[in-house]
Amino acid sequence: MEPGAFRGVIGRDFSESTPWWPEPVRAPEGAPNVVFVVLDDVGFAQLGCFGSDIDTPVLDGLAARGLRYTNFHTTALCSPTRACLLTGRNHHVNGMGRVIELATGFPGYDAVIPTTNGFLSEMLVPHGYAAYAVGKWHLTPEDECHAAAPRHRWPLARGFERFYGFFSGETHQFVPALVSDNHQVQPGSTPEEGYHLTEDLVDHAMGFVGDLRAADPAKPFFLYFCTGACHAPHQAPAEWIEPYRGRFDSGWDAWRDATLARQIEAGVLPRCPRPSGGCTPGTWRPSRGSCPTPTITSVGWWSTSTTPEIWTTRLSSSCRTTVRARKVAPRVR
Repeated sequence: MEPGAFRGVIGRDFSESTPWWPEPVRAPEGAPNVVFVVLDDVGFAQLGCFGSDIDTPVLDGLAARGLRYTNFHTTALCSPTRACLLTGRNHHVNGMGRVIELATGFPGYDAVIPTTNGFLSEMLVPHGYAAYAVGKWHLTPEDECHAAAPRHRWPLARGFERFYGFFSGETHQFVPALVSDNHQVQPGSTPEEGYHLTEDLVDHAMGFVGDLRAADPAKPFFLYFCTGACHAPHQAPAEWIEPYRGRFDSGWDAWRDATLARQIEAGVLPRCPRPSGGCTPGTWRPSRGSCPTPTITSVGWWSTSTTPEIWTTRLSSSCRTTVRARKVAPRVR
Protein backbone atom coordinates (compact mmCIF):
# COMPACT_ATOMS: atom_id res chain seq x y z
CA MET A 1 0.00 0.00 0.00
CA GLU A 2 1.39 3.39 -0.95
CA PRO A 3 2.28 5.89 1.83
CA GLY A 4 -0.67 8.07 2.71
CA ALA A 5 -3.21 5.66 1.20
CA PHE A 6 -4.53 4.37 4.56
CA ARG A 7 -8.13 5.50 5.12
CA GLY A 8 -8.80 4.02 8.52
CA VAL A 9 -8.17 5.52 11.94
CA ILE A 10 -5.07 4.99 14.08
CA GLY A 11 -5.79 5.87 17.75
CA ARG A 12 -3.81 5.53 20.95
CA ASP A 13 -4.67 1.83 21.13
CA PHE A 14 -6.61 -0.83 19.26
CA SER A 15 -9.96 0.12 20.82
CA GLU A 16 -9.65 3.63 19.40
CA SER A 17 -8.46 2.49 15.96
CA THR A 18 -10.38 1.51 12.85
CA PRO A 19 -8.78 -0.84 10.31
CA TRP A 20 -9.17 -0.33 6.60
CA TRP A 21 -8.59 -2.59 3.64
CA PRO A 22 -8.52 -1.22 0.09
CA GLU A 23 -10.93 -2.71 -2.40
CA PRO A 24 -9.16 -5.12 -4.78
CA VAL A 25 -8.78 -3.88 -8.32
CA ARG A 26 -11.42 -5.39 -10.59
CA ALA A 27 -11.80 -5.14 -14.33
CA PRO A 28 -14.87 -3.23 -15.56
CA GLU A 29 -18.05 -5.25 -15.65
CA GLY A 30 -18.38 -7.04 -18.96
CA ALA A 31 -14.65 -6.85 -19.76
CA PRO A 32 -13.99 -9.56 -22.38
CA ASN A 33 -11.52 -12.38 -22.25
CA VAL A 34 -8.74 -11.83 -24.79
CA VAL A 35 -7.02 -14.73 -26.57
CA PHE A 36 -4.13 -14.17 -28.99
CA VAL A 37 -3.39 -17.26 -31.09
CA VAL A 38 -0.12 -16.85 -32.98
CA LEU A 39 0.70 -19.45 -35.64
CA ASP A 40 4.24 -19.52 -36.95
CA ASP A 41 5.00 -19.45 -40.68
CA VAL A 42 1.42 -20.16 -41.73
CA GLY A 43 0.81 -18.78 -45.20
CA PHE A 44 -2.05 -16.49 -46.02
CA ALA A 45 -3.86 -19.21 -47.98
CA GLN A 46 -3.37 -22.04 -45.48
CA LEU A 47 -6.51 -21.36 -43.44
CA GLY A 48 -9.96 -22.36 -44.60
CA CYS A 49 -11.45 -18.99 -43.68
CA PHE A 50 -8.97 -17.38 -46.08
CA GLY A 51 -9.65 -19.71 -49.01
CA SER A 52 -7.63 -22.84 -48.29
CA ASP A 53 -8.83 -26.39 -48.85
CA ILE A 54 -6.81 -27.48 -45.82
CA ASP A 55 -9.17 -28.47 -43.03
CA THR A 56 -9.26 -25.78 -40.33
CA PRO A 57 -12.85 -26.08 -39.05
CA VAL A 58 -12.26 -24.46 -35.65
CA LEU A 59 -10.70 -21.30 -37.07
CA ASP A 60 -13.35 -21.22 -39.79
CA GLY A 61 -16.02 -21.29 -37.11
CA LEU A 62 -14.36 -18.52 -35.10
CA ALA A 63 -14.00 -16.38 -38.23
CA ALA A 64 -17.65 -16.90 -39.06
CA ARG A 65 -18.56 -15.51 -35.64
CA GLY A 66 -16.20 -12.53 -35.90
CA LEU A 67 -14.19 -10.54 -38.42
CA ARG A 68 -11.42 -11.33 -40.87
CA TYR A 69 -8.72 -8.86 -41.87
CA THR A 70 -6.36 -9.09 -44.83
CA ASN A 71 -3.74 -6.52 -43.84
CA PHE A 72 -1.40 -7.37 -40.99
CA HIS A 73 2.24 -6.27 -41.28
CA THR A 74 4.28 -9.10 -39.81
CA THR A 75 7.80 -7.64 -40.28
CA ALA A 76 8.51 -11.06 -41.86
CA LEU A 77 10.38 -12.43 -38.82
CA CYS A 78 9.33 -14.08 -35.54
CA SER A 79 10.83 -11.93 -32.75
CA PRO A 80 10.13 -8.56 -34.43
CA THR A 81 6.48 -9.44 -35.09
CA ARG A 82 5.91 -10.72 -31.55
CA ALA A 83 7.46 -7.58 -30.08
CA CYS A 84 5.16 -5.41 -32.21
CA LEU A 85 2.12 -7.52 -31.37
CA LEU A 86 2.63 -7.34 -27.60
CA THR A 87 3.74 -3.70 -27.33
CA GLY A 88 2.03 -1.97 -30.25
CA ARG A 89 5.39 -0.39 -31.13
CA ASN A 90 7.74 -0.55 -34.09
CA HIS A 91 10.13 -3.50 -33.97
CA HIS A 92 13.24 -1.31 -34.15
CA VAL A 93 11.98 0.77 -31.22
CA ASN A 94 11.73 -2.55 -29.39
CA GLY A 95 15.32 -3.44 -30.25
CA MET A 96 14.00 -6.32 -32.37
CA GLY A 97 15.16 -5.50 -35.86
CA ARG A 98 16.12 -9.19 -36.11
CA VAL A 99 15.40 -12.42 -34.26
CA ILE A 100 17.08 -12.84 -30.88
CA GLU A 101 19.60 -15.36 -32.25
CA LEU A 102 20.90 -12.78 -34.74
CA ALA A 103 21.06 -9.77 -32.44
CA THR A 104 23.87 -7.25 -32.86
CA GLY A 105 25.29 -4.63 -30.55
CA PHE A 106 23.57 -1.73 -32.24
CA PRO A 107 20.45 0.29 -31.39
CA GLY A 108 17.32 -1.33 -32.77
CA TYR A 109 19.04 -4.70 -33.16
CA ASP A 110 20.17 -5.72 -29.66
CA ALA A 111 17.07 -7.84 -28.80
CA VAL A 112 16.61 -5.85 -25.58
CA ILE A 113 13.04 -4.56 -25.34
CA PRO A 114 13.04 -1.41 -23.18
CA THR A 115 10.94 -1.57 -20.05
CA THR A 116 9.37 1.70 -21.18
CA ASN A 117 7.74 -0.25 -24.01
CA GLY A 118 4.98 -1.88 -22.00
CA PHE A 119 3.64 -5.31 -22.90
CA LEU A 120 -0.12 -5.77 -23.15
CA SER A 121 0.12 -8.03 -20.12
CA GLU A 122 1.72 -5.21 -18.12
CA MET A 123 -1.15 -2.94 -19.08
CA LEU A 124 -3.99 -5.38 -18.33
CA VAL A 125 -2.93 -6.99 -15.05
CA PRO A 126 -2.97 -3.72 -13.04
CA HIS A 127 -6.56 -3.24 -14.23
CA GLY A 128 -7.89 -6.54 -12.94
CA TYR A 129 -6.95 -9.06 -15.65
CA ALA A 130 -5.13 -12.35 -15.33
CA ALA A 131 -2.40 -12.84 -17.95
CA TYR A 132 -0.89 -16.08 -19.19
CA ALA A 133 1.68 -16.84 -21.91
CA VAL A 134 1.84 -20.33 -23.39
CA GLY A 135 4.09 -21.61 -26.17
CA LYS A 136 6.79 -19.87 -28.14
CA TRP A 137 8.29 -16.77 -26.49
CA HIS A 138 11.33 -15.73 -28.59
CA LEU A 139 11.57 -12.29 -26.95
CA THR A 140 14.38 -12.73 -24.40
CA PRO A 141 17.98 -12.07 -25.56
CA GLU A 142 19.61 -15.37 -26.42
CA ASP A 143 22.32 -14.97 -23.79
CA GLU A 144 19.65 -14.62 -21.08
CA CYS A 145 17.72 -17.81 -21.84
CA HIS A 146 19.72 -20.19 -19.64
CA ALA A 147 19.18 -21.32 -16.05
CA ALA A 148 21.78 -18.95 -14.57
CA ALA A 149 20.51 -15.88 -16.44
CA PRO A 150 18.70 -12.95 -14.84
CA ARG A 151 14.93 -13.23 -15.12
CA HIS A 152 14.00 -9.59 -15.75
CA ARG A 153 13.40 -10.22 -19.48
CA TRP A 154 11.50 -13.48 -18.99
CA PRO A 155 7.69 -13.59 -19.38
CA LEU A 156 6.89 -13.31 -15.68
CA ALA A 157 8.92 -10.10 -15.46
CA ARG A 158 6.96 -8.58 -18.36
CA GLY A 159 3.51 -8.78 -16.82
CA PHE A 160 2.54 -12.40 -17.38
CA GLU A 161 1.54 -14.30 -14.24
CA ARG A 162 2.16 -17.80 -15.61
CA PHE A 163 4.26 -19.12 -18.48
CA TYR A 164 4.72 -22.52 -20.05
CA GLY A 165 6.54 -22.98 -23.34
CA PHE A 166 9.93 -22.50 -24.97
CA PHE A 167 12.23 -19.53 -25.47
CA SER A 168 13.99 -20.01 -28.80
CA GLY A 169 12.74 -19.75 -32.36
CA GLU A 170 12.01 -23.45 -32.64
CA THR A 171 12.07 -26.65 -30.63
CA HIS A 172 11.54 -30.35 -31.17
CA GLN A 173 7.81 -31.12 -31.27
CA PHE A 174 8.18 -34.51 -29.59
CA VAL A 175 11.11 -33.76 -27.24
CA PRO A 176 10.95 -29.98 -26.62
CA ALA A 177 13.13 -27.77 -24.44
CA LEU A 178 10.54 -26.41 -22.02
CA VAL A 179 10.33 -23.64 -19.44
CA SER A 180 7.68 -23.43 -16.74
CA ASP A 181 7.40 -19.99 -15.16
CA ASN A 182 11.05 -19.25 -14.24
CA HIS A 183 12.72 -22.66 -14.57
CA GLN A 184 13.42 -25.37 -17.13
CA VAL A 185 11.33 -28.55 -17.03
CA GLN A 186 11.08 -31.87 -18.85
CA PRO A 187 8.03 -32.90 -20.93
CA GLY A 188 5.43 -34.75 -18.94
CA SER A 189 5.60 -37.85 -21.13
CA THR A 190 7.57 -39.43 -23.99
CA PRO A 191 6.86 -39.67 -27.74
CA GLU A 192 6.23 -43.39 -27.24
CA GLU A 193 3.52 -42.45 -24.77
CA GLY A 194 1.91 -40.13 -27.31
CA TYR A 195 3.48 -36.81 -26.35
CA HIS A 196 3.23 -33.90 -28.78
CA LEU A 197 4.07 -30.29 -27.97
CA THR A 198 0.86 -28.70 -29.28
CA GLU A 199 -1.38 -30.87 -27.13
CA ASP A 200 0.86 -30.21 -24.12
CA LEU A 201 0.60 -26.44 -24.65
CA VAL A 202 -3.18 -26.63 -24.94
CA ASP A 203 -3.40 -28.72 -21.77
CA HIS A 204 -1.41 -26.12 -19.83
CA ALA A 205 -3.43 -23.23 -21.25
CA MET A 206 -6.61 -25.00 -20.16
CA GLY A 207 -5.05 -25.63 -16.77
CA PHE A 208 -4.21 -21.96 -16.26
CA VAL A 209 -7.72 -20.86 -17.16
CA GLY A 210 -9.23 -23.68 -15.13
CA ASP A 211 -7.26 -22.66 -12.03
CA LEU A 212 -8.46 -19.09 -12.48
CA ARG A 213 -12.08 -20.08 -12.88
CA ALA A 214 -11.96 -22.34 -9.83
CA ALA A 215 -10.94 -19.37 -7.67
CA ASP A 216 -12.60 -16.46 -9.49
CA PRO A 217 -15.38 -17.26 -11.99
CA ALA A 218 -15.69 -13.64 -13.16
CA LYS A 219 -12.11 -12.40 -13.56
CA PRO A 220 -11.24 -11.77 -17.24
CA PHE A 221 -8.02 -13.14 -18.66
CA PHE A 222 -5.52 -12.43 -21.42
CA LEU A 223 -4.09 -15.61 -22.94
CA TYR A 224 -1.15 -15.30 -25.35
CA PHE A 225 -1.02 -18.71 -27.04
CA CYS A 226 1.75 -19.47 -29.56
CA THR A 227 2.29 -22.94 -30.98
CA GLY A 228 5.58 -24.39 -32.16
CA ALA A 229 3.78 -25.67 -35.24
CA CYS A 230 3.83 -24.87 -38.09
CA HIS A 231 7.42 -23.63 -37.73
CA ALA A 232 10.33 -25.95 -38.41
CA PRO A 233 10.88 -28.68 -37.50
CA HIS A 234 7.70 -29.91 -39.21
CA GLN A 235 6.77 -32.83 -36.97
CA ALA A 236 3.06 -33.56 -37.03
CA PRO A 237 1.68 -36.80 -35.58
CA ALA A 238 1.27 -39.52 -38.20
CA GLU A 239 -2.50 -39.60 -37.83
CA TRP A 240 -2.65 -35.99 -39.06
CA ILE A 241 -0.40 -36.61 -42.05
CA GLU A 242 -2.13 -39.58 -43.64
CA PRO A 243 -5.46 -37.86 -44.52
CA TYR A 244 -3.55 -35.44 -46.77
CA ARG A 245 -1.61 -38.03 -48.72
CA GLY A 246 -2.24 -37.41 -52.42
CA ARG A 247 -4.35 -34.30 -51.89
CA PHE A 248 -1.76 -31.99 -53.47
CA ASP A 249 -0.58 -34.26 -56.31
CA SER A 250 -2.01 -31.91 -58.96
CA GLY A 251 0.90 -29.57 -58.26
CA TRP A 252 1.46 -26.02 -57.11
CA ASP A 253 -0.12 -24.26 -60.09
CA ALA A 254 -3.42 -26.12 -59.85
CA TRP A 255 -3.59 -25.67 -56.07
CA ARG A 256 -2.82 -21.95 -56.36
CA ASP A 257 -5.43 -21.39 -59.08
CA ALA A 258 -8.14 -23.14 -57.06
CA THR A 259 -7.21 -21.30 -53.87
CA LEU A 260 -7.11 -17.92 -55.61
CA ALA A 261 -10.56 -18.55 -57.06
CA ARG A 262 -11.94 -19.30 -53.60
CA GLN A 263 -10.31 -16.17 -52.16
CA ILE A 264 -11.73 -13.94 -54.88
CA GLU A 265 -15.19 -15.50 -54.51
CA ALA A 266 -15.04 -14.88 -50.74
CA GLY A 267 -13.90 -11.29 -51.14
CA VAL A 268 -10.59 -11.95 -49.41
CA LEU A 269 -8.54 -10.91 -52.44
CA PRO A 270 -9.25 -8.59 -55.37
CA ARG A 271 -8.94 -9.82 -58.94
CA CYS A 272 -5.38 -9.34 -60.17
CA PRO A 273 -3.11 -10.72 -62.94
CA ARG A 274 -1.49 -14.07 -62.23
CA PRO A 275 2.34 -14.13 -62.41
CA SER A 276 3.73 -16.04 -65.38
CA GLY A 277 5.65 -19.27 -64.95
CA GLY A 278 5.26 -21.66 -62.06
CA CYS A 279 5.96 -25.21 -60.99
CA THR A 280 5.35 -28.30 -63.06
CA PRO A 281 2.27 -30.18 -61.84
CA GLY A 282 3.18 -33.14 -59.68
CA THR A 283 6.55 -31.77 -58.54
CA TRP A 284 5.42 -29.95 -55.38
CA ARG A 285 4.71 -31.63 -52.08
CA PRO A 286 3.82 -30.07 -48.73
CA SER A 287 6.44 -30.18 -45.99
CA ARG A 288 5.88 -32.93 -43.46
CA GLY A 289 3.39 -31.62 -40.95
CA SER A 290 3.19 -28.17 -42.52
CA CYS A 291 -0.58 -28.01 -42.63
CA PRO A 292 -2.19 -26.27 -39.66
CA THR A 293 -5.06 -28.72 -39.15
CA PRO A 294 -3.71 -30.53 -36.04
CA THR A 295 -2.76 -27.23 -34.45
CA ILE A 296 -6.14 -25.61 -35.04
CA THR A 297 -8.04 -28.71 -33.96
CA SER A 298 -6.04 -28.94 -30.75
CA VAL A 299 -6.59 -25.32 -29.78
CA GLY A 300 -10.32 -25.46 -30.48
CA TRP A 301 -11.13 -25.95 -26.80
CA TRP A 302 -11.76 -22.27 -26.11
CA SER A 303 -14.56 -22.02 -28.66
CA THR A 304 -16.61 -23.65 -25.91
CA SER A 305 -14.44 -23.16 -22.81
CA THR A 306 -14.27 -19.36 -23.06
CA THR A 307 -16.53 -16.65 -24.38
CA PRO A 308 -14.54 -13.76 -25.88
CA GLU A 309 -16.90 -11.13 -27.20
CA ILE A 310 -14.98 -10.46 -30.41
CA TRP A 311 -12.90 -12.84 -32.50
CA THR A 312 -10.48 -11.50 -35.09
CA THR A 313 -8.56 -13.78 -37.41
CA ARG A 314 -5.34 -12.46 -38.91
CA LEU A 315 -2.19 -13.72 -40.56
CA SER A 316 0.43 -15.72 -38.70
CA SER A 317 3.36 -14.29 -36.80
CA SER A 318 5.91 -14.87 -39.52
CA CYS A 319 4.14 -15.23 -42.85
CA ARG A 320 5.48 -13.12 -45.67
CA THR A 321 2.22 -12.02 -47.25
CA THR A 322 0.79 -8.53 -46.96
CA VAL A 323 -2.12 -7.60 -49.19
CA ARG A 324 -4.51 -4.72 -49.71
CA ALA A 325 -6.43 -3.91 -46.56
CA ARG A 326 -10.07 -4.88 -46.44
CA LYS A 327 -12.48 -6.06 -43.79
CA VAL A 328 -14.24 -9.27 -44.79
CA ALA A 329 -17.70 -10.04 -43.44
CA PRO A 330 -18.24 -13.39 -41.75
CA ARG A 331 -18.95 -16.28 -44.09
CA VAL A 332 -19.86 -19.85 -43.17
CA ARG A 333 -17.95 -22.35 -45.27
